[in-house]
Amino acid sequence: MVDFQTWRHVFKLDPAKPIADEQLERICESGTDAILIGGSDNVTLDNVLDLMARVRRYTVPVVLEVSTVESVTPGFDYYFIPTVLNSDNPLWIKGLHHEAIREYGDIMDWEELIPEGYCILNPDCKAAELTGANTALSLEDVVAYARMAEHFFRLPIFYMEYSGTYGDAAWVSKIREVLDHTRLFYGGGIDSAEKAKEMAGIADTVVIGNIIYEDMEKAISTVQAVAEMTKESL
Repeated sequence: MVDFQTWRHVFKLDPAKPIADEQLERICESGTDAILIGGSDNVTLDNVLDLMARVRRYTVPVVLEVSTVESVTPGFDYYFIPTVLNSDNPLWIKGLHHEAIREYGDIMDWEELIPEGYCILNPDCKAAELTGANTALSLEDVVAYARMAEHFFRLPIFYMEYSGTYGDAAWVSKIREVLDHTRLFYGGGIDSAEKAKEMAGIADTVVIGNIIYEDMEKAISTVQAVAEMTKESL
């Protein structure tokens, strides 16, 4: 089985956004470590199935980031289950998780389910609006959430989600310092090789999404940038 804890670069594809076969081939054969399928709205079983089937033509691992129980379907290597730590809505902390386990608990392969401790940090993104995330956080607040993820909930992933804007590298560095076992994922605003290299030098895993739909060449350039940073850090 593939090991998500070795991944350094991940492309995130939104099942609600169209992508041509030629572009999808370039993404899947770029050398990225995995394809993450997920989005904040208009995620349906049909568009998830369609995108998964297209990605499955290639050998790259594919993950479903679960945002609706209705879109869950067999065939993925992993199912990432977000727990939005800075949301006050219990639906996004444990509600969807309970619903999914009630529906599929008898047939779940628990090794494929990976809980993510999400901290959403861009107040203007769809994810913040959807989950009711409190984004008015200090660095100390985010540090506390990271420590909660690792030491209290024992989550394997802590995800700093800036979704559409580039985050503060100093903040990401501080969070990296306080995590020993939980893997730090960073996502948001990586639209160049330079930004990919900077964040890959701090976070364990970088997730690249929006730029795929805006500039394919820049998206592809992030793969080599992360590979170079990984070599330099060895």
